[in-house]
Amino acid sequence: MSAPVLSVVVLSWNTRELTLACLRALFAQAPRHAREVIVVDNGSGDGSADAIAQQFPQVMLLRNADNRLYAAGNNQGAAAATGEFLCTLNSDTEVRPGALDLLVDFLRQHEGHGAVAPKLVDPDGSVQHACQRFPTLATALCFDSWWGTFWPGSAIQARYLMRDFDHLSSRDVEQPPGAVFVIRLAEWRRYGGLDEQLSLFYNDVDLCRRLWRDGRRIHYLAAAEVLHHRGASTRNFGKMLVLWHQNRLAYYSKHYGCVGRAWIKLCVRLRIAEERRKIVQRHPHDPVAQQAERDYLAKAEAELWR
Repeated sequence: MSAPVLSVVVLSWNTRELTLACLRALFAQAPRHAREVIVVDNGSGDGSADAIAQQFPQVMLLRNADNRLYAAGNNQGAAAATGEFLCTLNSDTEVRPGALDLLVDFLRQHEGHGAVAPKLVDPDGSVQHACQRFPTLATALCFDSWWGTFWPGSAIQARYLMRDFDHLSSRDVEQPPGAVFVIRLAEWRRYGGLDEQLSLFYNDVDLCRRLWRDGRRIHYLAAAEVLHHRGASTRNFGKMLVLWHQNRLAYYSKHYGCVGRAWIKLCVRLRIAEERRKIVQRHPHDPVAQQAERDYLAKAEAELWR
């Protein structure tokens, strides 16, 4: 068997049927570039690992006793990779025939680019507008908050979410969707992979930012298409919101220093105050529900700053 050109790392956590569909799509193809597939099972409790071992014995299966989260799990898979190129592939994806070959071809033909990502589509075929620009201090205040509902906050959000890009053509982007990401394995290792302090969120943003900082461009290749079911693992993760804020705090601390850290703490407190104001509106005649929400916010805030 020839040495793999592409190593595909699939991280799985309690997405048994989606992971199996992801692998079926990978192995239904006869790729032009030889590939190996590495699955990291992050302590799934739904029988994922056993099903993968039974149905896809050709996969290198790494079983974790517990959920090491996104950054550590992908780093673990990448450490076992032997290909020239590395693809981190979410378990809720189904790769269209030829898509990964096109991504490898692009990097082989464009030495000035550090990474490339494909177009993502929903199951109904609609294109996902998933590329973004790097978040700024203004983004932290306006994203998903009252401040972003009117101008200039709405314009700041629109710029961050690249609403000026229809995602139908190819172009360089700051931050492509992280569900499918192809990079040279040597470059991944030179950068140390994903920052594990950003355990679940912002780790892909951070890697893209480090690539761009060093003049390594990142491309969005519309000709390569991948079906994406969107957030199947994270929607089942109970601590997601707290982790999102913790990882955001770590990201801004890393790239904006003490000013960024203080700013994020202020933004979070403003957001919590906003949520507290909405409690009575949501439950105008139910003091028990109001108190339950206040208790939840107090607990989340305490956990956030631990």
